[in-house]
Amino acid sequence: MIVIGGLTPAWQHILVFDEFRCGTVNRAAETVWCASGKVLNAALAAYHLNGLVRVLAAVGGRTRRQIEDDLEIFELDYRWVVTEAPTRVCVTVIDRATGEVTELVEEAGPLSTKELEQFYQAWKEETAKATVALVIGSLPPGTDPQFYRRLVSACGGKVILDFAGPGLRECLSLRPFLVKPNRQELARTLERPIDSPQAIWEGIRQLQAWGAEWVLVTDGGSPAWLGGPEGLFSVLPPSPARKVNPIGSGDAVAGAIATALSQGKDMFEAVRLGIAAAVDNLEQLLPCRLRPSRVAELASQVVLQPVAG
Repeated sequence: MIVIGGLTPAWQHILVFDEFRCGTVNRAAETVWCASGKVLNAALAAYHLNGLVRVLAAVGGRTRRQIEDDLEIFELDYRWVVTEAPTRVCVTVIDRATGEVTELVEEAGPLSTKELEQFYQAWKEETAKATVALVIGSLPPGTDPQFYRRLVSACGGKVILDFAGPGLRECLSLRPFLVKPNRQELARTLERPIDSPQAIWEGIRQLQAWGAEWVLVTDGGSPAWLGGPEGLFSVLPPSPARKVNPIGSGDAVAGAIATALSQGKDMFEAVRLGIAAAVDNLEQLLPCRLRPSRVAELASQVVLQPVAG
């Protein structure tokens, strides 16, 4: 069983334009709504790859029903902590003419002390028998970064962390199985520029020294970097058939890796599946509605190369 938890889901509005110009009236050629945010994206990725997954998230307001309706299409197993603050609405703007994607992110509303405690208690219950637990996404404004540590301390099995900054630093002494920042998140966590392969390598080693067993650093369409007990590896992704919407690609990585680990696959197989899921996500409009056969095809094309360091 995989349990995926996060406090900042979203109701996503995706607008596609044949051509988009700032400062004028733009008429969308296509518009869709969907459940999203890192926690729901990762859970959907795991679900579509046949992972036995349950998602725990903090959801509130009028968008709660819309999120539920969307998830019920897939029969995704979920549990909510219902909050006074409404679930945020985020907007993705896609310009077909240039291929540019612009994300308009509404910050999540704050959670009360009572709501945070309810989430923690629910997390303890849900992860009691989990083989893999994934904690993903940012904390609501005003939440103590130590809250992440409380969640991680409650987990059994393999723990995957997909968040950054002070909260991640607080958790590393608990020796998580995998930490999965992107390059910008690695820089924020270490509080220094990460502007070269050598800097990424040194950053991975630092996170390992602080307690992470494995570290996977993604960098958009560039090669990813994997560090673990067996050394450092560059991870070369296959080329996508087309580029539609990159939003959710990092979440697809996390959800796919969690699925592979829960199915007994080793870390290298899991990373191949995760990178393949990111590419499949890029090829589609809606985030993390993955195609298993396409992910399997892409996974066979992912190349891991040992790097001396």
